[in-house]
Amino acid sequence: MTLRDMDDPAVPSRDGMIARGLGRSYGDVSMNPSLTLVGTGRNRILSFDEKTGQLTAQGGLSMAEILEVFVPRGWFPPVTPGTKFVTLAGLVAVDAHGKNHHIHGSFGDCVSWFDLQCADHVVRRCSRTENTSLFNATLGGCGLTGNILTVSLALLAVPSAFIVQRTLPAPDLDAAIEIFETHQQATYSVAWIDCLATGAARGRSLVLLGEHAGAADLSGTNAGNPFYFQKRKAKRMPFDAPSWALNRYTIRAFNHLYYRAGSTGPEQRIVDYDTYFYPLDAIHDWNRLYGRQGFAQYQCAFPLAASRDGLIALLDEISAAGLGSFLAVLKRFGPGAHERPLSFPIEGYTLALDFALSPGALTLMTALDEIVCRYGGRLYLAKDSRMTQATFEAGYPDGLATFRALRDTSGAAGTFQSLMSKRLSL
Repeated sequence: MTLRDMDDPAVPSRDGMIARGLGRSYGDVSMNPSLTLVGTGRNRILSFDEKTGQLTAQGGLSMAEILEVFVPRGWFPPVTPGTKFVTLAGLVAVDAHGKNHHIHGSFGDCVSWFDLQCADHVVRRCSRTENTSLFNATLGGCGLTGNILTVSLALLAVPSAFIVQRTLPAPDLDAAIEIFETHQQATYSVAWIDCLATGAARGRSLVLLGEHAGAADLSGTNAGNPFYFQKRKAKRMPFDAPSWALNRYTIRAFNHLYYRAGSTGPEQRIVDYDTYFYPLDAIHDWNRLYGRQGFAQYQCAFPLAASRDGLIALLDEISAAGLGSFLAVLKRFGPGAHERPLSFPIEGYTLALDFALSPGALTLMTALDEIVCRYGGRLYLAKDSRMTQATFEAGYPDGLATFRALRDTSGAAGTFQSLMSKRLSL
């Protein structure tokens, strides 16, 4: 694979080029063997308004760097995914969502503007009022409209670096959905879900609600210094787990113990933002838990009216296959951004799963695709590595023609290409 720094002059080959950030997408969305531009060197903060929280920075600035600089000053990203090792340009490219989509929407909703280097080498300022079509197509467009050079967004003022976390056990899927629906005023909500439980326990979950902790919520040292906490020392998975380590029996046992611990522990506690938002970042190379064969992440979303039935069908298919995921996450989406052709969130529920790669897992995911299509759902491009063009087109029917037309007329189709764009004929 040919790698070039984004600041170097780059002439695409006949197979095009694509930009890449910190490489946290799970599939081939930012891969082009002919030419891949690495943007992480462009990570300067260009300006910050201490009164409004408006931050303007180069696209290679990471969420980790933003947190390090601005949380001690009382500012927090208004939308963050489950890892902080992602760049601003990457967040724009996938229109990332977090645990607060039902209130604050996706990352594009906090972006004021960005500068996009287009196929004709012209850098265009894109916003809701300027180059609007490019603005909307780039949010979720997976880098296929141009190179995102600079991003300006508004940070959120927060009273501390801590979160008031409530853990609400749900004995089954209906109970979990009811908790989400009756706690839509909660700023953050996410659930771990047991995807192997069957019968009356099908879909049992631990729903974690979160609010930014104020002075009255803190005690001791934290009350006197609300923006300081002892950062976790990251651990590293030192070896590839044996292929037999993750199976239906070990995952079922883990899920049972995890649910029991969450159900019997304290309902409310104060945790730092790192613990609440980025639990997996505490383990470097955590993917090695799945062994040398690796894993595939599968994330889908269902429209609200079809969410319950769609989720039940998925859980039944997964439990029947016996290929459960111990990193299964359920979230409630608010209204999606319909003007953004490839933005993933739609109002309803989204389920994210990890499967150790095997012939059986690939067969299972194909069956899950059929269920997602049957209930009007879609898959997340940022995490996909194997869906077919037919599955993709079924999930994104409304804006796909518009997106393809924009790529054709702007010259982006011949310039910005990835393995994913070729696989899905984008």
